[in-house]
Amino acid sequence: MILKGTFPTEKFKSLATPFYFYDITLLKETLNTVKTEAGKYGYHVHYAVKANANPRILSIIAEYGLGADCVSGGEIQAALDAGFPARKIVYAGVGKADWEINLGLDNDIFCFNVESAAELEILEELAAAKNKVASIALRINPEVDAHTHAKITTGMKENKFGINLSQLGQVLDLVCRLEHIKLIGIHCHIGSQITDMAAFRGLVIRVNEIQEELEARGIKVENLNFGGGLGIDYYHPNHLPIPAFDNYFAVFNKLLQLRPGQQVHFEPGRSIVAQCGSLISKVLYVKVGETKKFCILDAGFTELIRPAMYDAYHRMENITSDEEVEVYDVVGPICESSDVFGKDVELNRAHRGDLIALRSAGAYGEVMASQYNCRKLPTAHYSDTM
Repeated sequence: MILKGTFPTEKFKSLATPFYFYDITLLKETLNTVKTEAGKYGYHVHYAVKANANPRILSIIAEYGLGADCVSGGEIQAALDAGFPARKIVYAGVGKADWEINLGLDNDIFCFNVESAAELEILEELAAAKNKVASIALRINPEVDAHTHAKITTGMKENKFGINLSQLGQVLDLVCRLEHIKLIGIHCHIGSQITDMAAFRGLVIRVNEIQEELEARGIKVENLNFGGGLGIDYYHPNHLPIPAFDNYFAVFNKLLQLRPGQQVHFEPGRSIVAQCGSLISKVLYVKVGETKKFCILDAGFTELIRPAMYDAYHRMENITSDEEVEVYDVVGPICESSDVFGKDVELNRAHRGDLIALRSAGAYGEVMASQYNCRKLPTAHYSDTM
């Protein structure tokens, strides 16, 4: 027997597939948990917009009082349009274009997370042209191994992001010479889909050391930003729909050596929205080969690219069949060999027209969809409007 999620399957049958379905009740329960657990310690949470920029999802998250972590000018504008106050918007990204920086300056966002000396110089130039002072946090590579997939690790010196520890002194010297830059914090983000709390413990210890180095230079910062990275359980979305935010925030509370008045910030994305979203697709064909059975869907990597890009796992459920379980390679219609959602997947026997739910797709799903092969972008539906 395969345990399945709860879906309004009969209503789904009248909808054109593929589409994203969002469980708004679960999203709100997750947001309540985040607020409660972060609130125990007075921590500030900025939702990472890159995980899911669906306007309805953004508006709900804004209503719960979170800030926004943006990595492009488009995301800054999307956050503002959704109701996030500019004073709660942080802007990161290794390649900020002039118009994107100007958008942040014009709206007086809370902070720019600066990733290089070259960026600092351009930010100084653009802020001076507007007679403004840009508040910044220096994004530092803490050299902490996140023990996650190589393509979603960000905190090592070989990654393109951030300022290496060996270069920090030179960058600090530059900051002190710039008149339109105000250093208000340091920022670290070591990677994504991290489920081992030891990685976060290592991050806190390293930030404690960095603070001591800063203070030796007479520099004190008001804000510490630890990025995001908390993972979810892709294998058991029915049993563990909400990540362990209590354990996550407790690690920082236990080990962080805070100075008086310092504020602590986080930038979770996946952990907030992943489990509330599913991609719903229809079976086009069941193809029986010599050694394999293929379940061919009308969704492909144009709708959900994570399996093709990261070899990512998504639990799949045939939500319209209770027949005996069979094994399939579940694939999409895209004209690429990498358009495979999973091999040797156990599903209740599939037939043409059955609906397949690809679970835990609320993060890096709809937001990364493309129109390759001239396909239409997927639509979205919500549990509270069905």
